[in-house]
Amino acid sequence: MTPKEIKQDFESAITKHVLFKVKARSFLYGNGYAEGPLRDPDQCALGHWIAERRTGAYMHVPEMAILDAAHRRLHRDAAVLMDHRLAGRLDAAAAGLPAVLVQAEGIAGILRTIERTLRTEA
Repeated sequence: MTPKEIKQDFESAITKHVLFKVKARSFLYGNGYAEGPLRDPDQCALGHWIAERRTGAYMHVPEMAILDAAHRRLHRDAAVLMDHRLAGRLDAAAAGLPAVLVQAEGIAGILRTIERTLRTEA
């Protein structure tokens, strides 16, 4: 892949990630979204992106395993907050949101690091 193609690919991943954050936050504030893609890292758009690249174009990048693990933790922790919301524990859901958003920023950072590495290699 060219550096430009890599940049575009990672911009797509970041967009998928931002949409997850928006949907998760919205769910916690009472707007309904399909729970599957919010709870299950294998159903969300970024999860699909990771799975495809981890066994394909970026399989040589060790940080992809770190990204996958962080992504799975994020979904696990978001699901806990969703459970709080669904059980009517709105304060617990809101209280946990900042930590989940910090995790989400960490994922964005991992994506940017992998992108820089790949563009440097290209």
